[in-house]
Amino acid sequence: MHTILQVLSFYGTTMMIPVVFAGVAWGIIGGALPGISPSITMALLIPFTYTMSPTLAIVLLASTYVGAEYGGSVPAILINTPGTNSAAATTLDGYQMKLQGRAAEAIGISLYSGVIGSFVGIAIVVLLTQPLARMALLFTPPAYFSLGILGLSVIASLSGGSVLKALIAGVLGLMIATIGTDPISGVSRFTFGMSDLLSGIKPILIMVGLFAVSELFLQSSGAAWVKAEEGASRVRFPNARMRRRLIRPQFIGSVIGAFEGIMPGAGGTIAAFLAYNEAHRWSRHKDEFGKGSPEGVAAPETANGTVACTTLIPMLSFGIPGSNSSAVLLGGMLIHGLIPGPQLLQESPRVILGLYSGMAIAPVVLVILGVVMLPLCIWMVNRPQHYLMAFIYALIVSGVYSVDQSLFDVGIVLAAGLVGFAMRLFAMPFLPMVLGLVLGYMVESSFRRSLVLSGDDYHIFLQDPISLAFLGLAAIFVGGALLAPLLKLLWPKTTQTRSVSDGAAKNGEL
Repeated sequence: MHTILQVLSFYGTTMMIPVVFAGVAWGIIGGALPGISPSITMALLIPFTYTMSPTLAIVLLASTYVGAEYGGSVPAILINTPGTNSAAATTLDGYQMKLQGRAAEAIGISLYSGVIGSFVGIAIVVLLTQPLARMALLFTPPAYFSLGILGLSVIASLSGGSVLKALIAGVLGLMIATIGTDPISGVSRFTFGMSDLLSGIKPILIMVGLFAVSELFLQSSGAAWVKAEEGASRVRFPNARMRRRLIRPQFIGSVIGAFEGIMPGAGGTIAAFLAYNEAHRWSRHKDEFGKGSPEGVAAPETANGTVACTTLIPMLSFGIPGSNSSAVLLGGMLIHGLIPGPQLLQESPRVILGLYSGMAIAPVVLVILGVVMLPLCIWMVNRPQHYLMAFIYALIVSGVYSVDQSLFDVGIVLAAGLVGFAMRLFAMPFLPMVLGLVLGYMVESSFRRSLVLSGDDYHIFLQDPISLAFLGLAAIFVGGALLAPLLKLLWPKTTQTRSVSDGAAKNGEL
């Protein structure tokens, strides 16, 4: 009862509901623009959250993620161009339904299934809150170090086909994390005499540059996307008979989305294609897939909605972002002094409860705005692409500058954008770099604190049971990545799911 009263207090005494409306609305717009992924949409908001309370800032970013997952399906269905990578599976049957004059039905199924997935995802996150809270007091400096190593070992699974490229990206992130002052001695390092670097480089500046600015460079040099039909701005939700038919693919999408969201490095793209494949496997209408099957739209969209929530679990519990979008959310938490990990649930329970309160009403808001904003999304897709890119670029620069009135920060963002553009050209994934940047400080400081406690005895990392378990998991991740080339030689055939997910990893959006 006390928890329910707290939740109601968020809705009645704070700006929670307007913030959720704003986040979902912005997410739908960003997701509907091809190439503007959920992570970029979230990153654009980061500078404007500095003056907000931590709870509302995190709710704004999380609800943006929920809105962007639906928004990505709009161009996927109408113009065969997914607004987000995770909406790529939706094009397979969604666009075929549009060609058959069933665009309104396809968009309605997408919205309905995404809402179902979101409710399932938030339920899973809430149910795991208590177990994670009980773990909070068990973590020691060696455990935090091993947790960071586990997070860095995930780099091996984010290689997108090249472990070497992932390692290079991870090392770049670790190098940036060392800039500033030493966490133990306080000695400045790698500042080159510039006072602006004494406090280090804010991770969010790198993220905005990597995700948003580099994408602007890429979009500006590419061809314009296809225009949508103005008359397609309707939503028709499935009737009772169709809803019964969609129960099975939605169940499949929810299960796969929950599992893939919890696993760091998996993410929405893999979940969507796995859900599509399994829905096809268990469908009674296999012959319709690829020709306009409603189940082929429902399964991946349910998975996307579930992943948008369950991806919070590894980020909140261990501080390990499972996707680019959760990495941006992690950056938003860091700028408000919130350190994701086991102690967050003990030190900031009101923030976590506020996050869950906002996520609980985000699907309801998505239904309302998904219908109302569809004409606006179509109108924006049909605007000249260079005008939209210029507007977003101005939004980034003005937002970053407004935080500290620092041109140095703007320069960091632009430099990170150039680095990100080069990484895109060489097909290097972004998430390993973000992991190195975010986890670098925790790994270094926990390692050195552990040695101080043990008198330079390295056995302390093996004597702590939690630390030993994390190190074992890290070894499994690394071993699996090293064995992958051998497995490919033994089983050279690759599935469509793997090839598409690898392509998404190379573009840095899992």
